[in-house]
Amino acid sequence: MKYRTDMKDRDVMKNRADMKLVTAAIIINSGKVLIAQRAENQNQAGKWEFPGGKVEPGETPEECLKREIKEELGINIEVKDFFGESIYHYDTGAIKLIAYKAQWTDGEYKLTAHSQIKWVKPQELDNYDFAPADICFVERLKRENGQK
Repeated sequence: MKYRTDMKDRDVMKNRADMKLVTAAIIINSGKVLIAQRAENQNQAGKWEFPGGKVEPGETPEECLKREIKEELGINIEVKDFFGESIYHYDTGAIKLIAYKAQWTDGEYKLTAHSQIKWVKPQELDNYDFAPADICFVERLKRENGQK
């Protein structure tokens, strides 16, 4: 696990109760990963991310990811292995972002929270301006595909 934060550890612990739990899907198909650009009316507008969303009360991260991907992209996924987590403090508050590998199962892509999606090779990820909490996942995907 790798944590990214611009806060001191004691500040993260103090604010943990206020931290939002958020999920992200690492969807890979034919050697390419799905990335999504946040729409203009969203926080972090224009930034790229691995799609997902906030965990609701009583919901597991895996249930959240299935629901959010259906809501945001119009597709159904199967949540696979845990990929990693990231803690980041934005101006709007701290988040704990939990990523899972996932696989498309069915559905047609239709965007509700993003302006566009792209399938890109891991070595192309540096060409996109990612939300800070997602950067450690970009780095891991590049490492796993032989890039430093």
